[in-house]
Amino acid sequence: MRSQSRILANPGSSREDKTLQMADNRMCSHCRAFVDSKEKICPYCGGEMGRRLTQPVQSSASSPMSSDAHFTTLIILTINFGLYIAMMVLTYKLGSEDLFGIHYGVLEVFGGKARYNIIVGGEWWRLVTAGFLHAGIFHILMNSWVLFDLGAQVEHTFGTSRFLVIYLVSSVVGFFASMYWTPALSTGASAALCGLIGAMMAYARRTNQSFIWAMYMRWMIIIVIIGLIIPVIDNAAHIGGFVGGFAIGYIAGSPTRDSQMESLWKAAASLACIIAVAALAMAYQGISEAIASLQP
Repeated sequence: MRSQSRILANPGSSREDKTLQMADNRMCSHCRAFVDSKEKICPYCGGEMGRRLTQPVQSSASSPMSSDAHFTTLIILTINFGLYIAMMVLTYKLGSEDLFGIHYGVLEVFGGKARYNIIVGGEWWRLVTAGFLHAGIFHILMNSWVLFDLGAQVEHTFGTSRFLVIYLVSSVVGFFASMYWTPALSTGASAALCGLIGAMMAYARRTNQSFIWAMYMRWMIIIVIIGLIIPVIDNAAHIGGFVGGFAIGYIAGSPTRDSQMESLWKAAASLACIIAVAALAMAYQGISEAIASLQP
């Protein structure tokens, strides 16, 4: 995304103005909104402003943003890699000779999406945990690469609270769609990533920015085509995640000065985090039992 300001008669001038504007902004450490550097109190959440951004933020989908803009994304990546390492350890305990692939049984134990376990076993928490798991090193590296850039873009556009809600809802809706499409085990952050793409397209539609719409539309078309070519890719999860992200992104809007509205989004984000933690805790019970069964 090259710009998040409305397109004017001179697109080049609009991008330059945006960059200059961002150079005088800093990010609120509480709600992650970008605020004029002259403000001492964040107009969105009422929190005290921290340090000023010393570097201009380039509003480009292909360019890294400030470290602050990546904060929430890095937390998600840390959780993903932590779970991946834990799954690798258990995979080796099972005697697997695959250096970087995760054993099917390990993916199931850690909370992969599996129709039978969800519908018959009542393990609905798998719709949440599946989005934090990856089946191999290439799988997690590709998703992490996209999430690192795309996550910062969405958080910059919508704010941290909306970003967290979009991410979790997209992932859950994606695996819900996958559950009814196929009984096969499915994992990965790509359902949520497609949701982030959907949210950016909703933002583009709502603000009438056709070049942003076209750019992310190309992303989604490529993802669907690759999913049709490679059978093991879960296109149902991708499309479901996209629909969920687009819906939330369209109604979410951007951070405003309405403290009541921002409080509602903070509450929604807190609920999303609680649900994610609860789902991971429920998965941990099964993990503990699996590890105990491996003991001599």
